[in-house]
Amino acid sequence: MAASVSPPPEPSSLLGLAPVIPVVVLEDAADAVPLARALVAGGLPVVELTLRTPAGVEAIRAVAAEVPEAVVGAGTVLTPAQAEEAVDAGARFLVSPGWTDRLLAAMRGCGVPVLPGVSTASEVVALLERGVTEMKFFPAEAAGGIPYLKSLASPLPQARFCPTGGIDEARAPGYLALPNVGCVGGTWMVPGDALAAQDWPRVQRLAEGAAALGG
Repeated sequence: MAASVSPPPEPSSLLGLAPVIPVVVLEDAADAVPLARALVAGGLPVVELTLRTPAGVEAIRAVAAEVPEAVVGAGTVLTPAQAEEAVDAGARFLVSPGWTDRLLAAMRGCGVPVLPGVSTASEVVALLERGVTEMKFFPAEAAGGIPYLKSLASPLPQARFCPTGGIDEARAPGYLALPNVGCVGGTWMVPGDALAAQDWPRVQRLAEGAAALGG
């Protein structure tokens, strides 16, 4: 009989679990479990399944139930109702591309780690005022990329970021070298053609390469 797999402990911080958080858009929830298993096998235990498609919530539910070694979360959370639905389905963290006080309160009220999105210094300061120190920097490349985040490190050292948006395997190391970056979000290890072909061995190989960026 195979040994049971214990789920990882509840994360208090998302930024130290893996160097890269795969950001996944699925059209078919049936792909969620084999995809998550391939990512975990490749060394990426954290996966953000976005709510951009109708399959998002069901995909989260499937991974939460069948891949206990994965830390699955919901991305592109835009409303309080989405936050609650995602956590009810088993999401263990929530990510939004931006935030309002209403959305932030709802996300934090769900009792899981959150990464509200920011792209300006004023948004960062506003979150710090509200006791939030970990944030998604989005859209990273379009909003100023590495130079912008580097410029925030000195005046706002309390803030730590997961940059997402336009980051590929070549750009990721530059972000990860910054003192205020804990991890990056990306899609290069889950390319659309691999998902369409259900090429899970390829996803695992790409995940292995992404995981190695943390070494």
